[in-house]
Formats: sequence, structure tokens, C-alpha cells
Amino acid sequence: MKIILTKDHPKLGDEGAVVEVAVGYARNYLLPRKLALPATRHNIQVSEIGRVKREKAAHRLAEAEAELGRKLAELSCTITVAAGDEDRLFGSVTAADVSEAIAREGIKIDKKKIQIAEPIKKLGIYSIEVRVSPEVLVPVKVWVVKE
Repeated sequence: MKIILTKDHPKLGDEGAVVEVAVGYARNYLLPRKLALPATRHNIQVSEIGRVKREKAAHRLAEAEAELGRKLAELSCTITVAAGDEDRLFGSVTAADVSEAIAREGIKIDKKKIQIAEPIKKLGIYSIEVRVSPEVLVPVKVWVVKE
């Protein structure tokens, strides 16, 4: 029986794929759980329209991520902290601190997307990576200065 997948399936394929499966598997498992639809002419047309919409949405998302990456690449932010002798900080600069500094520059970034390789415990200039998308890491220059 030919079916159209309505959700990604690890063994059968991605959403919108038309695949051939056993009749019992389709009727007893896939169709009742709304994981698939019968491959009728109407359902194929609806699936094609949905695929086009998903592609457009993915394209818009990729453009927005690229624009955010360009803005972040040009960004340089400053974090002022209390420091003691030999420019050592009282504590350390965290991803939340970097997120707040970037927000002051007008760009909101979730602190979970900020990747600090090692704890920042001294004054200086650091390059911090921000994960804009699963594939793209953008370096942001962060200045850690004394109060």
C-alpha cells in the first residue's frame, strides 16, 4: 500500500515522502497514529503544497540566521567586572553575562547558545562562539574590563 508520511520516520523516510508499506502495517499502525495518509491524488497534492510551504519557511529561517550571524560577527561588547590584584576577577564571566552584554547592543541571544571554551577569570579580550543554528558558530569579541 502506498502512503504519504505526515511525520519523519527513522526507517521509512522524511515527512511528505510517498512510500510503499505492507497493508497491515499501514492500517494497524501508521494510519491510526496519524503518522501517514493514504496516497490518494488529493492527499498527494495537499502534501506537495505543504512541502512547498515548509521549504519557504526553512529558506526564511536560514536567511534570518545568516543576517543574525552577520550582525554578531561585527559585534564587539564590553563587560565590566570587579577585579583584584594581577587582573584576576572575583568570580568569572559566564554565558549569562555575555548574553546580557549582547542584549545591551540590541541583539537577544539565549545564554544556552553561547559557548565559552574555558572560564573567563582574567581581564582581557576574548573571542566567544555563539551558535546561531545547528551548523553555524559565529565568534563575538568580548572585552572584559575592570570597573
